Amino acid sequence: MCTYEMDDNPPFELNPQALDIALEITMLLNCKLVSEIHILRKQYLDGSIPAGFQRTTLLGVDGWVPFGDRRISIIQLGLEEDACREVSDSGHERVYLTDRLGIPLIETVTAPDMITPAEVAQVAVILSNLARASGKVRRGIGAARQDVNVSVTGGCRVEIKGVSRIPTIPLLVHNEAFRQVSLLEIKSELSTRGITASTFSSESFDVTSELSGTSYRYAADALKNGFELRAIVFRGYCGLFSKITQPGHTFAREISDRVRVVACLDNLPNIVHDGEEGCSFSLNEWQILRKITGAEQEDAIIVVWGSADDIETAAREITIRAKEAIDGVPSETRQALTDCTNGFERILPGPNRMYPDTDLPPIAITEDMVERIASVLPERPWERAQRYAGEGVPEESARQMSISDIRYLYDTAAAQTIYSSRVLMHFFLSTLPHLKKAGRVRGLTEDNLINVLVEAGIHKLSIEAAAFILEKVCDHEHSEIDEVIANIKIPVIEELENAAERIMEAAGEFDILLLEQYVTGQVRERFNLIPGGKDVLELVRNVIRSRDASSASWPKLRGR
Repeated sequence: MCTYEMDDNPPFELNPQALDIALEITMLLNCKLVSEIHILRKQYLDGSIPAGFQRTTLLGVDGWVPFGDRRISIIQLGLEEDACREVSDSGHERVYLTDRLGIPLIETVTAPDMITPAEVAQVAVILSNLARASGKVRRGIGAARQDVNVSVTGGCRVEIKGVSRIPTIPLLVHNEAFRQVSLLEIKSELSTRGITASTFSSESFDVTSELSGTSYRYAADALKNGFELRAIVFRGYCGLFSKITQPGHTFAREISDRVRVVACLDNLPNIVHDGEEGCSFSLNEWQILRKITGAEQEDAIIVVWGSADDIETAAREITIRAKEAIDGVPSETRQALTDCTNGFERILPGPNRMYPDTDLPPIAITEDMVERIASVLPERPWERAQRYAGEGVPEESARQMSISDIRYLYDTAAAQTIYSSRVLMHFFLSTLPHLKKAGRVRGLTEDNLINVLVEAGIHKLSIEAAAFILEKVCDHEHSEIDEVIANIKIPVIEELENAAERIMEAAGEFDILLLEQYVTGQVRERFNLIPGGKDVLELVRNVIRSRDASSASWPKLRGR
């Protein structure tokens, strides 16, 4: 780590290459560019940025991307520097890796236009594909991270931080929406019970000595380690801590998460409540606690354990989170868990965490800069897919090629060869990957590929024949395309007909449709796939028609 990262060095100016890439993506998102870039500092107090702040900028606003028959609005796009990667968080110590610290990243903010969990993931794919279309962003899990914001009617915005895999988004959003609805139901129940912010009542008690002989394992282990036990009573909260908020989670988990993060008591379980199912204090011990705290039947008790330094913080945080239930859903930043539920990470920060960086001057976005970047903008994925579909390519194939790394190579082949778009698309998306996976075109270069397709087209060979030539060209014994083509024996009609006759005689009885497919495949295989499939199929049909229609071995052509 250099002194710059510790803010002990004059700041470096914004990386011009990173700015160009970010402006390119801003334009692709149809955003209105700002006229001048101002560098801001965003406070980071979790230790992931040693300087305590992240430098960030705003490049464009008010953009959009197409989504079905409507548009998804883009509120803004910014360029900022990445933070450290957390490796571990244990007790009061966090460990970070600095391998991505300071790497330029873009942050795209969408409007809350997605209605269902599935739509959130679909829009994330669109944005990912658009960034990918630039060819200038990192790929792989973790290279793109989604901060998924969820709210339901009556709730608040909750941010699920750093979701690294788009396929997990629908279930994450669903579970968070379920959690918020559950919290709103708790709010409603508290209101029904007459519990408001002004009538809320709780009290904390040191119960270390009273539970010194407990057989409840986790509390007993805490006592062995010299920890203290506190019991907090909540008036009128009976049964609420057992309310299910997410699959496998109850409202008590919300309390536990706060204690884990804020009080740093991360050995779980760190609390237990009197409505807990399964392992807990004995019935007699709970009766002792109810007597000490003065708990009535409608009240609830939570017990927490920890060191003398942390127990006060834990008890205070438990009370804060329980009281927040009166308002329903607190605005939080939460972390995605592996089972697609989520846990508390921190309170959602407000806009006051950002302020101008007076060490760096503004940067003007000039007309020359805009024109230079606009002149090399790539085709947007949805525009490219629409173009391919207009050329007769199946919709799904058009979509796949629009985001493929070989899309420019395909465009070159489409412009220089005689093959139809549909035939070429199948070759690039199916045949070529199969040949590469099988190791049959090792050392293949883009120039060789285009030259083979061009020459095969000139000689009116099928696309399958082009694949055969490609294999031979990549073979060490054959390197010249003309030589390979010259050595190819292109069968004449009579040879194909004779081959079809022999194959049919050996085939026996077949349904006519299956017979056509079988004989066509066998004939083409016999001649190294050099004759085109469409031509051979028509030839096979003619051979079948020429046979005696009344023969038991060859049923009549149905529907022909």
